[in-house]
Amino acid sequence: MSEQNYSFFDSVTRSFDKAAKFTSWESGVLEQIKACNAVYQIRFPVRRDDNSIEVIEAYRVQHSHHKTPCKGGIRFSDEVNQDEVMALAALMTYKCAIVNVPFGGGKGGIKINPRKYSAFELQKITRRYTAELIRKNFIGPGTDVPAPDYGTGEREMAWILDTYVTMHPGEVDAMGCVTGKPVSQGGVRGRREATGLGVFFGVREVCNMPDVMQRLGLPVGIKDKRVIVQGLGNVGYHSAKFFREHGAKVVAISEYEGAIYNENGLNEEEVFQHRKTSGSILNFPGATNLAKTGDALEMECDILIPAALENVINGENAGRVKAKIIGEAANGPLTPDADDILAKNGTLVIPDMYLNAGGVTVSYFEWLKNLSHVRYGRMEKRFTENMNKHILGQMETLTGKEVNDSDKKLIEHGPDEVDLVYSGLEETMIEATREIMNTWKSNPEIPDMRTAAYVVAINKVGTSYAELGIFP
Repeated sequence: MSEQNYSFFDSVTRSFDKAAKFTSWESGVLEQIKACNAVYQIRFPVRRDDNSIEVIEAYRVQHSHHKTPCKGGIRFSDEVNQDEVMALAALMTYKCAIVNVPFGGGKGGIKINPRKYSAFELQKITRRYTAELIRKNFIGPGTDVPAPDYGTGEREMAWILDTYVTMHPGEVDAMGCVTGKPVSQGGVRGRREATGLGVFFGVREVCNMPDVMQRLGLPVGIKDKRVIVQGLGNVGYHSAKFFREHGAKVVAISEYEGAIYNENGLNEEEVFQHRKTSGSILNFPGATNLAKTGDALEMECDILIPAALENVINGENAGRVKAKIIGEAANGPLTPDADDILAKNGTLVIPDMYLNAGGVTVSYFEWLKNLSHVRYGRMEKRFTENMNKHILGQMETLTGKEVNDSDKKLIEHGPDEVDLVYSGLEETMIEATREIMNTWKSNPEIPDMRTAAYVVAINKVGTSYAELGIFP
């Protein structure tokens, strides 16, 4: 089958099959793991602001029920189709398994371009979609928990929550039916930047591995590494932000209208504000415009972060990619043929199926917060601060030395919700990176990091099925 004939779900299946031979599960178990358990295709009418009626096409897929609830975002895009939603749901299953988040994979999509609809129209579409999910039991805190994805955000999640609560009066855990909500509606602090921060933590951990950096001919650490980010949406923006704040140089940023380059580094917030004002990232002061969006993908750099849509690096352009490390912040930005080419060229691809798991990890924290009905840090913050002050006071008394104000403030600080969320996310990404790398190193026949990640995921999902007794 040529690359042009591969669907997104075919690509996921191809990567799964590539990894399955490095596991000991029988073929029937493997078939169950990779199959989509439930696919819900929806059509419903919506009256537009001009009084016309439009039929909306939408989907929700529950890929795996080895753990419940299912978990996965809802995207608004005119590229949405059943194959894409199935592929993304499958990736969610493997992603959750790798980072030890106890959810099955799910995904949703509505086939619209949100820029072409008013806020009132989007609200009607979102609420009707939620009602359709409720009708078939495809949403609920113990059943299936959506989240934001491409084209959606806190606003849409608040509409989903309100619709669900309205139709489930008195359900005490109803707030856990969706994540990525505004903080005022039960959201968790740190969720907005979670995916980009998780990308940073994952790439940083790889860059802190001396043997890996030696193989790539790069110095250990993030500092001074040249980074290119494709996409200045939520994930791309925050990825660029955290890399820049930790000493890397973001030398190029691209969006659908074009790309800009500055060898001394770009500030993502300044670029964002320029785009907000002018409608384009092009002509940013001090930067050079690149002829095509794709040019940024082929520029020389240490780390390339594709943070937009799938299949942007494929069999046609992969041979021209010069990055030493590719961190897949988007879902499926590389095709299987691109994987093969980049592996031969010695490029390290850090796979999407765990690298962009920051969103679902922090969504898990939000879901736990909703079920426990208490904000993180509320019970222990003041106690910790008082205890730290007491310990610090005793140390100063015993040593006769006074700690300076800045250090005192740091030592005495009790954790806020965002501190605990960041800490939990950092631990999750570090442990996942090490587990994948150890699996890869333990079997020299595993060709790349993506295959190692699939091996980890398959073994965890297979073990869950076995322990449930589904295959007696």
